[in-house]
Amino acid sequence: MRKTLVEKIISHHKKRSKLKVGEEIELKVTHTLIQDSTGTMAALQFESIGISKVQTELSVCFIDHNTFQEDYKNMEDHQYLQSFSSKFGLIFSKAGNGICHQVFLERFAKPGKILLGSDSHTPTSGGVGMLSIGAGGLDVAAAMAGEPFTFKMPQIVGIELTGTLKPMVSAKDVALEVLRILGTKGGVGKILEYFGPGVKTLSIPERSTIANVGTETGATTSIFPSDNMTKKFLKTQSRIEDWIKLEADPDIKYEEIIKIDLDEVEPLISLPHSPGNVTLVKEVEGLKVDQVCIGSCTNSSLRDILIVAQILKNNKVNEEVSLVISPGSRQVLQHLIKAGELNSLIDSGARILECTCGPCIGMGQAPSSGAISLRTFNRNFKGRSGTEDAKAYLVSPETAAVSALFGKITDPREKSFNTKIKMPKKFIINNNLLISPSQKPTEVHVIKGKNIKPFPIFKKIPHKFLGEVLLKIGDNITTDDILPANAHILPLRSNIPEISKYMFSNIQKDFYNKALNLPGGLIVAGENYGQGSSREHAAITTRYLGINVIIAKSYSRIHASNLINFGVLPLIFTNVNDYDVISEGEKIDLDISNLEKLKTVSSSSQNCSVKHELSNSEIEIIRAGGKMELIRKKYGGS
Repeated sequence: MRKTLVEKIISHHKKRSKLKVGEEIELKVTHTLIQDSTGTMAALQFESIGISKVQTELSVCFIDHNTFQEDYKNMEDHQYLQSFSSKFGLIFSKAGNGICHQVFLERFAKPGKILLGSDSHTPTSGGVGMLSIGAGGLDVAAAMAGEPFTFKMPQIVGIELTGTLKPMVSAKDVALEVLRILGTKGGVGKILEYFGPGVKTLSIPERSTIANVGTETGATTSIFPSDNMTKKFLKTQSRIEDWIKLEADPDIKYEEIIKIDLDEVEPLISLPHSPGNVTLVKEVEGLKVDQVCIGSCTNSSLRDILIVAQILKNNKVNEEVSLVISPGSRQVLQHLIKAGELNSLIDSGARILECTCGPCIGMGQAPSSGAISLRTFNRNFKGRSGTEDAKAYLVSPETAAVSALFGKITDPREKSFNTKIKMPKKFIINNNLLISPSQKPTEVHVIKGKNIKPFPIFKKIPHKFLGEVLLKIGDNITTDDILPANAHILPLRSNIPEISKYMFSNIQKDFYNKALNLPGGLIVAGENYGQGSSREHAAITTRYLGINVIIAKSYSRIHASNLINFGVLPLIFTNVNDYDVISEGEKIDLDISNLEKLKTVSSSSQNCSVKHELSNSEIEIIRAGGKMELIRKKYGGS
């Protein structure tokens, strides 16, 4: 029987179940990834489970998000995560070593293995043929404990690439083309599997950029075959032993195929305030630019920064533009120095930032009020930059660099630049900031500062209750909307009581007090509720504030899983018109004693038709009050 690339990998790692779309499968996770934004909570959850060591082939903890240390909180998290990693068997990547996805790609990604990461852009490693899935921290903590990752088998969509990219057109433009085709919801319940002759023309950094941005379609993950290009990449990283050839069987029949001719791809741009709001660069050409940010896990590879350096060489950044560049890893930075290209960047007037997520996650470089900021990132949600009324646009490194020179959005094909680059035959390997776990874990004391609070214990939600609609919101509400991320709020990720005060703070200023005064309330939402970041804090704070039920038109995959994991029931309007009937402040009478037969909820005005898409195991989680309660019982944790 012929198999897709995804089917081959899943078949090798699944514990049981058939590979039928929509049916629940259990995967044995081989690798995990956590970082300092979502990882502190995942670490606290792992400790709560009660086992002495991670059970995966490899688990890595990165410091890359919260490196902006305006007070004690971030460094306390770093000390906690380093001592936690040392005691429980994780490799620890220190601050300054680089962005988790870039470093993982360089040093750890393996074709054919399963990576579960507490970051929504974990699919970046799909660029080397690794099945890499973003999830909430609790799912990752459970995987570190040896628990299988359970999810519904997605539909595998084949994306056929033909042709070759033209000069000044890049993989970021291919990624945006996929977004233009699918939108921010078109990938939900799907895995995007790339194939075709065009794949062979793309380097691993280019493939990884496409896999990274695929997250914004709502897809479970994206993946490329492991071929000779993969072999070449791993050889340059001195990891040739990690290579295996892995691709779909010849003439495999995908249920759905998207065809993209690379020859026809043009420079694209995502307009504010959604990654899916894609148009041609030439359609908005000439718009004055205030800020340009190059980097993030999407476009901070050596390939990307070298091309930017070539464009900027012997040129000067427009005097009215602030240009900042964040190399993705220390390896990238060292090669820029070795090649002399760091001088090209500095001479042009660019500012070189630390090898971290930085501006992408709202940690520094907030634009001025009303500013236009071009970013090579993957998200441009309103306020994510740190400035509520700034306008962020997503572009390729080529478009960003050329626009920085001219001070306005510019189609990079219109200007003549030499973008030929020479990649190293062998990368500099410096693992000094990768700290191995202790050989004497029982002697390690886990350091917990005053900002680190225990993981909260939740009771089972009642079978019957009458709750008020605390908030009614529209479509495409992001986890940034639910729980904002910025330099002030991010350091509170290990402190649920404190961070919960900011839930919906950008939408309804007094939401926190309202939820406390009306316990057992509900939220009503439109389409694609919870899109964006994997941050499970958006779900934990929901439950912490006594909100047990959400009723929405639809949910993003990760946020729905996170809600279930913490015992919050995600209901769906069977008739989307019923969304219009329910008003904020209305009372909802709900009986969930028989979830299998739940069909309606009673509002003050009329009954509304609802359903859920919970599997039997997810119903069990809801009834237990959350996934942690089930795991604790199994392992005897506290």
